Amino acid sequence: MSQHSSALRSSVLRSLVVAAAASGCLGASLSAPAQELPKTVRIVVPFSPGGSNDLFARAIGQKLARKFNIAVIVDNRPGAGGAIGTEMVARAEPDGATLLLTSVSFATNAAVQKNLSYDPLKSFAPVALLARGPMLLTVGSTTPYKTTAQYLEAARDAKNQINYGSAGIGSIGHMGGELLNAMAGTQALHVPYKGISNAVSDMIGGNLQMMVTTAASVSGPLKAGNIRPIAVTSLERSSFTPDLPAVSEVVPGFSLDVWWAVLAPAKTPQAIVDMLNAEIRAAGESPEMSELYARESTEAGKLTAAGSATFLAEEIGKWRRLAKDRSITLD
Repeated sequence: MSQHSSALRSSVLRSLVVAAAASGCLGASLSAPAQELPKTVRIVVPFSPGGSNDLFARAIGQKLARKFNIAVIVDNRPGAGGAIGTEMVARAEPDGATLLLTSVSFATNAAVQKNLSYDPLKSFAPVALLARGPMLLTVGSTTPYKTTAQYLEAARDAKNQINYGSAGIGSIGHMGGELLNAMAGTQALHVPYKGISNAVSDMIGGNLQMMVTTAASVSGPLKAGNIRPIAVTSLERSSFTPDLPAVSEVVPGFSLDVWWAVLAPAKTPQAIVDMLNAEIRAAGESPEMSELYARESTEAGKLTAAGSATFLAEEIGKWRRLAKDRSITLD
């Protein structure tokens, strides 16, 4: 065999060895077991049983349990406006065994509570935006206001002493009312309550003129005609209430959604986060979850984990700016 032939043969053999090694690495990569969830997953709901957070947690928990053949436990940990249960998740091991199902209050708490025991942006890995939907701008049925423009005209005059109610300082109803004050130049006075039901009673009784609230919170009075909806707070009209105009049609740029999200502790493996996100989004497209969301006048979030993280950061920034501008604080 010539030296040239021998060198060529050696070169070919070296190439085959390198290719085989590369192929082996690729094969090992493709056959490596996928990241798995723990056999038991706990979804912490930082509010009492019976509300939307609890309802959504139990429904999505069933979906995850069936999909991954695991046990899913819903753990209600109310207190401090949701901060107690939220802190539990922030301190949990980042292994996929503990999740948080929270709502827009996560962002408003971050805005009005300066001494939180967790960092809302750094202590969590956003998994999925579960659902989102508009709120309602409502007025008492004893008021003369039939449109947003009529209400705003009256509320710009301090002599009219317009009061609006909410479930408490820093609640989304409070922040929504202040956002409207800021953007529309109105002077409605905030009256905080310990829960929305007391505010509803006072609105029916004529002591409050306005509320920014969810349709689910006032469904009974709405049906009875005791509270009048005059607009939706989403940037555009909602398919749930197609006859109601958006506040933004009178106050350009006004936008306010209520939402729910699933978060994991920071440093949870990205593979677990993405796996959960994919299943939560798929579950949101199911008829039963779509129907459940619709009962709250909401729709599935449909964002990736990265998209959910961006959305959460924008919401926290939005409410922090408003809290600073309007001097809203709980500390």
